[in-house]
Amino acid sequence: MGSVRKASAWLGLVEDSDERYYDDEYSEGAENNDTWKTDPRVRIAAESAPEQERRIATVSPESFRDARGIGELFREGVPVILNLTAMEPADAKRVVDFAAGLIFGLRGSIDRVATRVFLLTPADTEIVSGESQTHQRDGFFNQS
Repeated sequence: MGSVRKASAWLGLVEDSDERYYDDEYSEGAENNDTWKTDPRVRIAAESAPEQERRIATVSPESFRDARGIGELFREGVPVILNLTAMEPADAKRVVDFAAGLIFGLRGSIDRVATRVFLLTPADTEIVSGESQTHQRDGFFNQS
């Protein structure tokens, strides 16, 4: 296609009939029954992963009477986030004491996440913090 014809096509004065810019594979009307191809390094699962018990319970008890539900969840092996911010301080202390006995009896652990918010984890659960192990041992400002 000459330069005058290209300029005319660009201005819309003539129809652009130069097909060399189009790939036949992607042109309209091309039938392609192949499935999408992916990078050979990417593995696509034929079916979903096996269903595993991956649950975390969030419990905001209103009174000490709700402690039984916390204990039942924890006995099933479910990590529990215990939010005591809405409770009276005396009842919250009783729930924390109950949780401490629960994790002691079932060999779990309890971690304070925030003020009056605790994480109860079963024995087979590992808690990973956002900091690397080297930073925890040898901090930047550690002068010892």
